[in-house]
Order: sequence, then structure tokens, then C-alpha cells
Amino acid sequence: MRLFGLLFCGVLMASIATAQVSAENIGYGILFHIGLGGQLPGGDLQERFGPNMNFGGGLEFITEKSNLILGVESYYLFGTDVRTNVLSNLQTPDGFIIGNDRSYADIQLRQRGFYLGILLGKLFTLSATNPRSGLRITGSAGLLQHKIRIQDDPIRAVPQLFGDYKKGYDRLTNGLAFNECIGYQVLSRDRRVNFFIGIECTQAFTQSRRDFNFDTRSRDDTKRFDLLTGIRAHWILPFYIGKSASEIYY
Repeated sequence: MRLFGLLFCGVLMASIATAQVSAENIGYGILFHIGLGGQLPGGDLQERFGPNMNFGGGLEFITEKSNLILGVESYYLFGTDVRTNVLSNLQTPDGFIIGNDRSYADIQLRQRGFYLGILLGKLFTLSATNPRSGLRITGSAGLLQHKIRIQDDPIRAVPQLFGDYKKGYDRLTNGLAFNECIGYQVLSRDRRVNFFIGIECTQAFTQSRRDFNFDTRSRDDTKRFDLLTGIRAHWILPFYIGKSASEIYY
């Protein structure tokens, strides 16, 4: 979130410093976008996690005439459906974990992760009246990372999960990833309605980044192929740098 804030401030300052700012959606554009999405896992990932929600955004540059798009994007993913019981070696035969006060501890497992990538794409205009709205196709390459978050009991502690001991259970995994997205983007001429909604797919070649898993008492060297498919909706804040003298504000 801090990164998005810094990017937004940088874009705003750059726009103010530029004397020629278009009153309409013409000229070169700088697009700051933020939004929500939901994804279903596939490949090796579906054995570990169920559906997730994600929150994120990006910063893009769109060319004046050809509507080529270049930028960076990132989203934080989270979910509650964890399908791998990494704490089985700490549980009693009834499935409970004993805390330091000899009472049952309420330990929850959650999905956490992020994607960060460099994006390239194009906007295909569908209407002559608005050259900045239409079919949007993008692709990006970057890093996908995910892990199991071990959520402590707020009342009682479990010594086996203190501090760095959690790293032996969290299955931290990452690797090279590719993302493709197709959807519809609207950048209105009066600059009041700006959004994007689309369908996306992510393919990632990942592996464990932990030296040892405590529950299996072994190192995981498996080469994974993780898939994510979902839908995303973003609100866009555009800044345009125009060239027409009749449309310049000082």
C-alpha cells in the first residue's frame, strides 16, 4: 500500500509540473488504477489453496495514437481455504493443538501472497466517438509468491510456533510468472467515468524457498506449476498530456 501511495503522489506531482494538461482524454496518458479481483486456483496450487480474493493496482503509460500500454502492476492475494494441513504433527488424535497452558489453542491457517509484474498491452478502439475506450488486452511477466499464514491464538501461545519456527510450516513458495488479461476499458471524454473489468489467467513456475519442512521432516525440491484464473475490476485515475492549444489549461 505504501508503494501505491508513493506512485500516486509521483504521478500527481508530475502532472501538476507539466504546463500542458489536456482537458479531454487525448494525448499521452498516465493511468493510475486500483481495484479488486477474485481467482480460482489450478495446477499444483489447487492442492494447497482454494479460491482467493485480491487487491491491487498499477501505474501505466498509454501512447497518444496507437493506444499501446506499458506499466507495472501488483496485487496482494488472500484467502481462508487452506487445503494442506501443515500442522498435523502438532495435533492430538482428535485434531486439536495444545497451548502452553495445556488448553486447546485456536490456530487458523490462511492464504497469503502477491504478484508483481511488468505489463505490456494495447487498447483496441470500438467506437469512433471515443478512441480511449474499447477492448483491452495485456500481458505481463513477473513474480508470484504465496505461503500459508499461521494465525496465532490471541489468548494462549504454542511454543512450537514461536517466531522463526513458523517458517518450517508456512510453505513459502515463489517463482517466475506470466499473466494475461482481456477485458473492456472505459476512459470517458469528460474524464468522469474511468474503469476496467476483465478476465485474467496467471501461470507460474514456482518452488519452495524453505530449507526444511517440520511437518514432513524433509526438504521440498518439487518444481511446481501454479495456475490462477479470475476476474478483476479496476477504477482508473487518468492524467493526460495534450498537444492541442485549444485544449490546454495553465
